[in-house]
Amino acid sequence: MLPSPRKTGPSWQSIAEQAQKHRDASLALVQPPLPTITDLALDTSSVPKTVLTAEELSITESDPVTLLSQLSTGTISSKQVAQAFLRRAALAQTLVNCITELLPATALERASYLDTYLQDNGKPIGPLHGLPISVKEHIGMKDLTLNAGFISWHARIGAANAHILDILLEAGAVLYARTTQPQTLMHLETSSNLYGETLNPFNRTLTSGGSSGGEGALVGLRGSCLGIGTDIGGSIRSPAANCGVYGLRPTSHRLPLEGLSATMLGQEHIVPVIGPLSTSLGGVKVFMKTLVDARPWVREPSLLPFAWKTESQLRVFGAGYKGIKIGVLWDDGVVRPHPPVTRALNTVVAKLKSLPGVEVVEWKPYKHDWAWTIISSLYFADGGSEESMAIEASGEPWRPLSEFIIKDNRNVKKGGLTVREVWDWTIKREEYKAEYARLWGDVDVILCPVGPGAAPPLDHARYWGYTSQWNLLDYPSLVFPVSRVDPAIDVVEVGYVPRNDKDKYNYDLYEPNKYVNAPVSLQLVGRRYEDEKVVEVLEYLEEKIGLPFEKFF
Repeated sequence: MLPSPRKTGPSWQSIAEQAQKHRDASLALVQPPLPTITDLALDTSSVPKTVLTAEELSITESDPVTLLSQLSTGTISSKQVAQAFLRRAALAQTLVNCITELLPATALERASYLDTYLQDNGKPIGPLHGLPISVKEHIGMKDLTLNAGFISWHARIGAANAHILDILLEAGAVLYARTTQPQTLMHLETSSNLYGETLNPFNRTLTSGGSSGGEGALVGLRGSCLGIGTDIGGSIRSPAANCGVYGLRPTSHRLPLEGLSATMLGQEHIVPVIGPLSTSLGGVKVFMKTLVDARPWVREPSLLPFAWKTESQLRVFGAGYKGIKIGVLWDDGVVRPHPPVTRALNTVVAKLKSLPGVEVVEWKPYKHDWAWTIISSLYFADGGSEESMAIEASGEPWRPLSEFIIKDNRNVKKGGLTVREVWDWTIKREEYKAEYARLWGDVDVILCPVGPGAAPPLDHARYWGYTSQWNLLDYPSLVFPVSRVDPAIDVVEVGYVPRNDKDKYNYDLYEPNKYVNAPVSLQLVGRRYEDEKVVEVLEYLEEKIGLPFEKFF
């Protein structure tokens, strides 16, 4: 039940101050203490090398699959790894404001237990033995706060771990950091009145993305190698893209959602999903396989009961090459991508065309503007009343992007939709999904932008279409880093005439020097429940064309 409007009690500012003091106290427990950093550069990615030890850098910049191999054999201890990631996560907080709470005592106690278990039993406790995993705050942890970005929810406490955390702990994971999220959980950036704005590690004037922007920034700075985000309109993929890491929006009903805090719980017309952000594709894959192998549908019967497929989902084409047909969506027909995104697409496509067995075809956008009308009409079927009540209960101000997606959204009906209207929009959703499905033919995946540009300036992430499109269709979507913005190459497209107001807004945003160093990422999209195929295609492309083209660390 949502709280009623606040009449007495502490101010929203004092509650936010209390939350930040709690966060800072948790950071202060990390040993040895970090030095004070006052002069922050625009690009913070090189700072860890000036602060952390060589061992800490080596551990935190290792691929999670490599770390798991070392942890499972005792080559490196769980405690060493936990300490390294705690220090780098604390540093990341100083640089980009991505943490709500660190858990050093719990994490180190858990790591010591795992080290003893390995020594006593001669084998790891499970497939994630000793691997630190960071967690978006609204994913419930027993006895810890669960505010979901609202000041008025600051006193809520998780009664139990979310289902997904129980599985990860049983597999051997170490939970050590909780990360920021925006007010409403419905921004493509991360800003709240509890903690302020989470910034982009590579350009602090830009957003880290949202709503899993704390995860994106933390993983981007290698303060985590594997983290958990959620996604209903781009909330895993936006921060993954903006921060130069990997992120998967799985098909719905594959991974457990029990134990999350949010408004509008119980709605089924646009189903949220939970998924990984990682420094490598291997991290994404081990996350998915571990969770699906745990048969989560036994406890959570809404989940579909089928295993993670390990056999190849692709055709073999001569001399070990695989046959893949890739549709390329250059532009969704609504908002034209900025030059760095088009450059990334051109570069990848040119390399794909040189591969034996890979066929590249044009993918024409089909009514993507209508798709946004459908999904944005269904997002807030109650007229945004639960979101509004949760904000106004404390007297906290509305953040700009909360106003944009609820108050300024012409598809949010004042007073909410009737039951009949929800049914009618659901019929429109299903009709559109059927129409889009008929376009696929024998295409394996779609290659497309993740957004209409690299990470936008703060408070300007207003176009969701390149991610929300696939939420409406419920297609698995996998983000991967390609390059960075280079103002010398990625010049403004002079003379372009915008096709509509949204396109004009995006076109006017682009000034190359403002986006300097920002990661440029792309997205692979597959049919429903072909998550494994999407992962396999990217594995193959990484091997054959050398993705990402630029190393960020």
